[in-house]
This record gives sequence, C-alpha cells and structure tokens, in this order.
Amino acid sequence: MSSTLPPVVIVGAGMAGLSCALRLIESGHEVVVYEGSDRVGGRVGTDEVDGYLIDRGFQVYLDAYPTAGRLLDLQSLELRSFDPGALIWTGKKFHRLMDVFRRPASLIGTAAAPIGTLGDKLRVGALRAKLRAKTIEEIAQTEDISTERYLEKFGFSQSMIDTFFRGFYGGIFLERELRTSSHMFEFTFKMFGAGSATVPARGMQQIPQQLANRLPENCLHLNHKVSEVRQDGITLANGESIAASHVVVATDARCAGELVPEMRPQLPDWRSEVSFAFSVPGQVLNEPIIALDGTGECAVNNVCNMAAVSPHYAPTGHSLIVATALTDSDAPALEIEVRNELSQWLQTDASQWRLLARDRITRALPEQLPKTERHGYLKARNGPWLAGDYCESASIEGAVRSGQQVADRITASLHTPH
Repeated sequence: MSSTLPPVVIVGAGMAGLSCALRLIESGHEVVVYEGSDRVGGRVGTDEVDGYLIDRGFQVYLDAYPTAGRLLDLQSLELRSFDPGALIWTGKKFHRLMDVFRRPASLIGTAAAPIGTLGDKLRVGALRAKLRAKTIEEIAQTEDISTERYLEKFGFSQSMIDTFFRGFYGGIFLERELRTSSHMFEFTFKMFGAGSATVPARGMQQIPQQLANRLPENCLHLNHKVSEVRQDGITLANGESIAASHVVVATDARCAGELVPEMRPQLPDWRSEVSFAFSVPGQVLNEPIIALDGTGECAVNNVCNMAAVSPHYAPTGHSLIVATALTDSDAPALEIEVRNELSQWLQTDASQWRLLARDRITRALPEQLPKTERHGYLKARNGPWLAGDYCESASIEGAVRSGQQVADRITASLHTPH
C-alpha cells in the first residue's frame, strides 16, 4: 500500500465509527474521524446533572456480547449488573418473575406468580436452552417473523405475551406490539440467557470513551460537522475539503440518508421514547431490578433506580429513578401522568420529586422489521460505505460488528491488486 495514499475518513464517532477506526488502525491504515458533536458515543451517552449520572434514555450493556466483549476492557468499566428478572405491575401490585437458573431460590415464588401459566415458565426454560445452543450466525438463517408471531408459535399463552413479553421487550425494542424481527428477539434472548444486563459503574458514556481513548493523537476531531461526502473525500461545514482513500459514514440512519441521499430507500424508520430522571431523597425501589407495566394501560413502560445498580449514579442517600414512556410526546401532561403512576407503583408521593432531566428521544432505536436484509454494512454505488447498528442488530454489539465488517472490507480492497 502506497504511503502517499490519503487516509480513510470516518464520519461519526459513535460505536460503529470508533470500532471501524480501531480495526483499521490495527491493520496499519491511517484514519481520521470527524464528529459533529462535542463528544463521542452517538446515542450512547451520559450527562452529569447536580452529581447524578443520567444516561440518554434507558440503556444497558449485555455482558455476553461476543464481539463488543473482545473489543472492550470490561474489567476497567466496572460493570454493575441488574438482577436477572423483573417486577411486573398487574394493576394492583408487583409480582416478581426471576431467571430461576441464576436465582434458584426464587423458583417457588416465580412459579407461583400470576404471570402466565406454569407451562409458560417451563417454555421460557426450553427457549433459553434452545437459543444457548444456537450461534448468532445460525439465528440469522432461521425464519424471520414478528416477535409476537414467534412467541405464539413457540406456544406461549396470550396472557404471558401480554403481561410479560410486551413490557420487558417493550423496554428493549421500544415498542409493545412486538412487531420487531424474531432474529432480533432470538439474539437478545440468547444474550440475556448467557449473561447479564449491566451498566458501567460511572455511566454508559464510559463505553465509547474507552474506545476513543485508544485512538492516536490527532485522529479524532470533535465539533467538525460534515456537509458533503464523496467517494474520494468529504467537505466540512466550514468549506474545507478532505481527501480520502475511502469514506465511511458511521452516523445514525437519518444523518446517513442526508449525506448519502441515494441510500434513503434502504434506511429504516425510528422508534422513540421519553425518559424521565428524578432525584429522590432516601431509598426508593432499592434493588437493582427493572419494574415493568404488565397491564398495557400505563404511560410508564419500565422504571428502575439506577443508584441501586451503581451507587455512582446518585449522591449518597439519594435514589435516581428513571422511567421510560414509549412515545415521542412532548405534552406537559405526560410528566403528570408518569408521576401519578410512579406514586401508585412505588407507594410513595412522586409529585414532589425533583425532575433532573426529561429526554424526548425521537431517534432512540432503528426499526428492525422481519425479512429486512441486514448484511452488516451498506455500500453506495461508487460512493461511501455506511456502517451502524441499523445495518446489523439494533444494539451496541450490532454497531461494533458493523464497524468492524466495514473496516475488514476496506482493508481487503486496499490490498487487492488493481
């Protein structure tokens, strides 16, 4: 490879862009990354407000992710785990449904909980065993249908689907209709069965920041918006033109469509959420577990106390209650509704809690419907490469895999004789 070859230019310093950059650097290529915002991570981020760590929406890292796990130094992230299970709100009280394989002591209580039937709970174990035995590649080769249809075919009762799966996977897929691809369901269910839902002790921002810290000096340029991309380079918003041997657009799908208009028909729609973070004196919901709406009638889909997962998320003696609504509403009435429901759920007066943040995230997760072609990346005709979780699986793992696959394709093309 000629030493005079221009660098590979990556647009976007989210998980896909950072993963792509590190893989290319590992292969000996010169890389430059341009990020329009003032921080790395894209949709994976954390803000500090009055001593509280507030992730951008409810986010978790599944510690069984194979590709991301090899790339990251998980030990230095000091991952903190959620309990393997959930509290299900049925309209009057919570019922506890736990993973009895990892919490054997909860077997009797879980079996007796009025969530689905005993047969449903046995089917959960059967599904866990089935998916643990399948590889991610094998999952991708199976019939792709909606998650709802998949659960029905597996034999789960309508009660179990409505009361548990819609709430639990509503928080993962950001939709309770369970229209998401069964490939995505099988992948996430496998990851939950093999490991834990976690967060870094000091917030989700630590994940992309760890990758950014490995980049060489002068590789990463923050606050550099890109106005145009071409096969042979980019133009920055200030008019500066940058030459490139290859260009990788590793932004979210909407920004990718703006920069590469010909690819818009292949890009997915978005799912939205509104996340509320409350400062609460004392200990409320003081265990590292997710509480879910099992009725389908609440504005709140899921809630947790992040300070119970990691004490670094809140000042000593306080709870950080984070509630998620599956909507893009900006109506002030939504906050009142959320406070009223949390008062009932947690048997306390939430009307006086201090609101730290209300995040209306209209681009929280790319839609992943059945029978949608996902090859890990996209390539414009005689143009740039596209990488992101929307090209793979809508997850941190998917973003990392997509970035690395693009890097490998670029390396192969640069070493191919012309």
